[in-house]
Amino acid sequence: MSAELHQLGVAGLAKALAARDVSAVETAQHFLDRIQAQPALGAFVAVDADATLAQARAADALIATGNAPALAGVPIAHKDIFVTTDFPTTAGSRMLAGYRSPFNATVVQRLADAGAVTLGKLSCDEFAMGSANENVAVPAVGGDAVVPVRNPWDTSRIPGGSSGGSAAAVAARLAPAATGTDTGGSIRQPASFCGVTGIKPTYGRASRYGMVAFASSLDQAGPMARSAEDCALLLSALCGPDLDRDSTSIDRPAEDYARTLNASLEGLRIGVPKEFLGDGVAPGVRAAVDAALAEYEKLGAKRVAITLPRTELSIPVYYILAAAEASSNLSRFDGVKFGHRAKDYKDLADMYGRTRAEGFGDEVKRRIMIGTYVLSHGYYDAYYLQAQKVRRMIADDFQQAFAQCDLIAGPVAPTVAWKLGEHGDDPVADYLADIFTLPASLAGLPGMSLPAGFGEHAMPVGLQLIGNYFAEAKLLNAAHRFQQATDWHSRAPQGI
Repeated sequence: MSAELHQLGVAGLAKALAARDVSAVETAQHFLDRIQAQPALGAFVAVDADATLAQARAADALIATGNAPALAGVPIAHKDIFVTTDFPTTAGSRMLAGYRSPFNATVVQRLADAGAVTLGKLSCDEFAMGSANENVAVPAVGGDAVVPVRNPWDTSRIPGGSSGGSAAAVAARLAPAATGTDTGGSIRQPASFCGVTGIKPTYGRASRYGMVAFASSLDQAGPMARSAEDCALLLSALCGPDLDRDSTSIDRPAEDYARTLNASLEGLRIGVPKEFLGDGVAPGVRAAVDAALAEYEKLGAKRVAITLPRTELSIPVYYILAAAEASSNLSRFDGVKFGHRAKDYKDLADMYGRTRAEGFGDEVKRRIMIGTYVLSHGYYDAYYLQAQKVRRMIADDFQQAFAQCDLIAGPVAPTVAWKLGEHGDDPVADYLADIFTLPASLAGLPGMSLPAGFGEHAMPVGLQLIGNYFAEAKLLNAAHRFQQATDWHSRAPQGI
């Protein structure tokens, strides 16, 4: 059975491990061997076989008792934005090179408590700032060079970002599942580009404790896996209140999302915003989304035309607010308490300046400068305050739409994954690619991406589903029923 282990998803592995058809140690070793065999993909930035196998042995002992938790022995990898005790955490930046946390992020700990075994840490854009996973400054496992993550479907293309390492690892079957974070679409967009399933829960549903902060009012953790069923199992484990450690955590009990799968879609109203299928959407993406919506109609759902009139405003609003919060959050990296410190400096101010100049990459510096500008005296009212007002209006647009429908559907991104380096001299092109994911993030709504076919250059296309607050169960069920009727989620890149 070991030769087929990487073809199983979370649900399949959990069943095989519980039945003791395979051991956790054997499973972990199988995936460690696959990671070692595919270093060119650049997905992993930290692996420690001894730590992983020690966790696997503990999982086997727990399974032997007959009273193991749901994910006992299931391997998972974590985006390098979550702090971990057994692996270094860099957030993709030179600023945190070699940093070891004294504690686990809540998301990491909850998955460990559910029995999951950590395979390692995954590459991400520096401090989660990017849409292509090209803004990385940390070498990948298997080499000393800093390399961008490559899309397993076409290694000349980007995997999406900032959770590109997570999406690529799942698509290449280097891990059955991975954690990601979504600030403006960083779970949904790479999931779409790599042909996997990913979900961002309602803001506050998953704890941010131990997640290296980018934009605190937007950052949210979530899982990426092969299927909606797998995501339901993972989300059930990692969500729940964390009131003592996260002030933005919502006091709402954890749910078992897997129990609510398989409900009928008869009469489900799926809203399709006209703004999501405009002229900027590539023909192949539009065709895949239209075909997916037709499949939903076969399953009993009803397509409803809606409008989200402030969709285009989400780009300037997001890049004002996220940059403002980043400039505040990243001020802690000054070379004093932890992280990189410049070797040569004249005084304290010079140390700050040299440390940040050496430690931060270009995109991080760009966003810190923008954020500092919009928060400065004379510009706060004109930019930051106005952006907050429009953010509220975008959230109101969604509530008006949900008066007409149960879920909202559309493309995750206007195009398929682009070539590595294609947007190198034009960061705004990356920003514009987030137009369909940003609105839900600004409103704090749950959203997910599920594989829905292929577009230009035979690259994957993701269908985005957006729900109202705390509608994760409804989203996952709708995605699961679609995946029962199609096989897009089971497709794998050639040679995998």
